[in-house]
Amino acid sequence: MKRHTGQDRSVTQNWKPATRAIRGGTARSEFGETSEALFLTSGYAYDCAGDAAARFSGDQVGMTYSRLQNPTVQMLEERIALIEGAEACRTMATGMAAMTAVLLCQLQTGDHIVAGRAAFGSCRWLTDTLLPRFGICVTIVDARDPQQFQDAIRPETKLFFFETPANPTMDVVDLRAVCDIARANGILSVVDNAFATPALQRPMEFGADVTAYSATKMMDGQGRVLAGAVCGTQDFIDNVLLPFTRNTGPTLSAFNAWVVLKGLETLDLRIRRQSENSLKVGSFLETRVPRILHPGLPSHPQHNLAMSQMDACGPIFAFEVEGRKQAHGLLDALGLIDISNNIGDSRSLMTHPASTTHSSVAEDKRLEMGVTEGMLRLNVGLEDPEDLIADLDQALKVVGL
Repeated sequence: MKRHTGQDRSVTQNWKPATRAIRGGTARSEFGETSEALFLTSGYAYDCAGDAAARFSGDQVGMTYSRLQNPTVQMLEERIALIEGAEACRTMATGMAAMTAVLLCQLQTGDHIVAGRAAFGSCRWLTDTLLPRFGICVTIVDARDPQQFQDAIRPETKLFFFETPANPTMDVVDLRAVCDIARANGILSVVDNAFATPALQRPMEFGADVTAYSATKMMDGQGRVLAGAVCGTQDFIDNVLLPFTRNTGPTLSAFNAWVVLKGLETLDLRIRRQSENSLKVGSFLETRVPRILHPGLPSHPQHNLAMSQMDACGPIFAFEVEGRKQAHGLLDALGLIDISNNIGDSRSLMTHPASTTHSSVAEDKRLEMGVTEGMLRLNVGLEDPEDLIADLDQALKVVGL
């Protein structure tokens, strides 16, 4: 591959997804390094004052400041855009920085949005607490029912915001139906695709306008760094999102960008093996727990829809036991699987959402979302599934299941 081949869309758009995830976005320096270079610099020097002025006016291509551009970060943004199938991408310091920016960059007092009720706790804080502080109205709907999006539309509705599969209830949203409603009404559709990643689900293929990510999760996939990303059209990224991020500064560090670049090289391999492991573990648990919510299992009420939108089921699912005491008891009895609030790691992790990731959500809203006191969320890793099943088996016995 030549020095700038990875940045040439006329070439890279013809590559298959696995090739894009390894080589897309790569721009080699004059040294010809095979691994992406790590540019640890806050600023850039110019050959003359005229060059500096030309770059700031937009008349000359080049870097000005790492809050705006960095070669390593730029490589990651191009790679994510390629595997997403998007015109452009802008990365950020965390997943929640991405979620906050994608909303605030395009909303103002008097606007209205429709948001899915099943969502990550911090995303519900954005819709329930932050946006109303700025005079932005929010209608929360059961995103499993597209008609509820249609019925919630007002003249001032600007966007739909939802995630699928949802965290932690694994609700699945009909992407085509909801995005079609949005487009027919001149409304922007924003999809949090963190659970699936573009390796398993590409919402833009179903009509979504914008996708947002916690790249901390499967994109890094090994519990090392925080990162976020937003994908959309070049016009949206440059003229709507970039002015917001340029002036508010949720900047991704070059080092974290480099780590995520390395993570993307193995994303396809990891997420498919973890999906296989997840199905094996889920099939075991289905026979032992009162209720399981796994989109890859036929017992999930939206199994067919999920599999029509996703290339595989993903590593994450939820199940329920009898209340918080039994849930905490099961967690405490685990010997191999870690108790952790994170997801997307190559290690198996389990959490009790009601007391961790969704503890900031009011109890009545948690229950409305379906986050019960007995719900546990499991991220299945790359360990041998038989070892995971053995660990779960002994823990279930401890709590009488």
